[in-house]
Amino acid sequence: MTYAELTSAARAYAGTLATAGVRRGSRGLVVSDDTADAMAAVLGLWWHGCVPVVLSPMLRDPELAFIAGDCAAEFADLRVPPERRRELSAALNRPPLLRHELPDTERTYADPGAPAAFDGAAEVLVQYTSGSTGRPRGVRHSLDGLQAVLAGFGSVLALTRTDTVLSTAKLSFGYGFGNSLLFPLAAGAASVLLTGPVDAFSVASAIHRHRPTVLCAVPRVYESLVAAVERGVASDASSVRLAVAAGEHLPADLSRRTTEAFGFPVVNGLGATELLHIVLATAPDAPLHGSTGDPVPGVTATVRDDDGQPLPPGAQGRLHIASACAAIGYIDRPDAEARTFADGGVYPGDVVHRTPDGDFRHVCRSDDLLNIGGHKVAPAEIEALLKAVGGIADCAVVADRDAAGLQQAVAYVVPAPDAAPDDVRRAALDVIRDQLPPHRRPSRVELIEVLPTTSTGKLARFRLRTPERAR
Repeated sequence: MTYAELTSAARAYAGTLATAGVRRGSRGLVVSDDTADAMAAVLGLWWHGCVPVVLSPMLRDPELAFIAGDCAAEFADLRVPPERRRELSAALNRPPLLRHELPDTERTYADPGAPAAFDGAAEVLVQYTSGSTGRPRGVRHSLDGLQAVLAGFGSVLALTRTDTVLSTAKLSFGYGFGNSLLFPLAAGAASVLLTGPVDAFSVASAIHRHRPTVLCAVPRVYESLVAAVERGVASDASSVRLAVAAGEHLPADLSRRTTEAFGFPVVNGLGATELLHIVLATAPDAPLHGSTGDPVPGVTATVRDDDGQPLPPGAQGRLHIASACAAIGYIDRPDAEARTFADGGVYPGDVVHRTPDGDFRHVCRSDDLLNIGGHKVAPAEIEALLKAVGGIADCAVVADRDAAGLQQAVAYVVPAPDAAPDDVRRAALDVIRDQLPPHRRPSRVELIEVLPTTSTGKLARFRLRTPERAR
C-alpha cells in the first residue's frame, strides 16, 4: 500500500465513522492482526477525532468484552475470521458496552472533512497492559506523549525515506505501535507488517522478501534466528543496518551472538506501556553487550529507593523515568495510578543497577509478573486455572531462564495423594494448551512433592528457580 492509498483508506474510514454517528473524542476498539487496513483504521480514527484502542486478536472473548466496557468503547472493528466475528460481535454488542454498529468501510460514507486537530494534552491513544492482579489496565497516551516518543527514541533510529522497518512486535503493543506506525510514517519510510504467528521462519522469510534496513524484535526472536544460523541454516540479513531488541531483557551473550551471526549492531532498549516506547537504549554505533544503555533524548532516568529518594551511581533500586512521553494515567485505576505515576514521573516496574560510570543494567522486574517475549504474564491467572484441574493439589508458576538466558514460565505442580503423576502432568499440559493463549503458556510442567515456603508460610518462589538459570 502506498502513502496515497493509505491516506485514501484512512479518509474512507473516518467517513464511515461519521456516517455511523460516532462522536468525536470517543474510544473505538480495533481488534486486528497487523495489516495495512488496521493501520488505516488507526489513522481514520485520528482523522475523525477519536481514540484508537488497538487490541490483539489473541485475546479471548471475555478479555475483549472486559476491555470494551472498561474503556467505554463506542464501537469495535473486529478484523477476525467470520465465525469468531459473529461470536465476538454478540459478546460485545450488548448495552452498555457499545453504542454504535460496527463500521463498514464497504458502504457509502460521508465526507469526513479535514482531519481533526487534537490539543497536545488530549488523549489520542489507549493501550492495555496487565497489572499485578492480571486485570488489564488502560493506559492513556496524549499527543504530546507521542511527539515526545518521536523526538526521543525516534531520533536514535534516525529513519529516512530510504528505510524499511520490519517489526515482530504487533501494533497492539507500544513497542510495535512505534516500530510499525509512528516512526516509519513520521519519516516517510516503509513499514513491513507481519500477519500471523511470528517465528524464525516467518521473520527470515520476511527479511529475504522485503529486505528491511531496520529490524525490531523481542530477544527470543533473535535467539531463534541465531540458533538457525548456528545450525547451518543460510540466512541473508545483509540489508539490515540496525537491529533493535526490547520487550524483555536482552542477555549479553545473545547480544554478542546476534552481532557475530549477522554483522549488524543490536540496540538494547527498555520501555513500558506507560511510556509507550523505549526510554533507555544502548548506542547504535557502539552497543555495549549486557547494558540497558542510557536515557534517550528528552528522558531523565534515576534509580530510587522504596521511599522514592534518588540513589547515587553504583546503587540498585527502582527505575524512575521523567519524560513528556509518560502517559496521562490509567483508566479508572486511581490506586495503581498513584503508585506508578509518582514523584514527577513513572515507575515502570523495573529494578536496575547503575554502574559508577552511569551505565544502566537491568536486574529484574519489581513485581511478580513474568515478562515472556514482551508479554506481561500474571502467574496467579495460570495457577488458578491449574488448581481447578482434578488431581492437582497445588501449583506455582515462576520465571526461569532457558539455555539462551531468556525468561520463560515454568509450572510446578503438586499432585494430589491419590493421583497418578503421569495423569497429572498430562492434564496440566492439556489445560495449558486448551485454555491459555500461546504467550501465557508455561514452557514446561514440573512435578514436585511440596511447594517451598518461607518461615511465615508464604510461597518461596525464588527457591523454585534453578540457580544456574537464575543468574
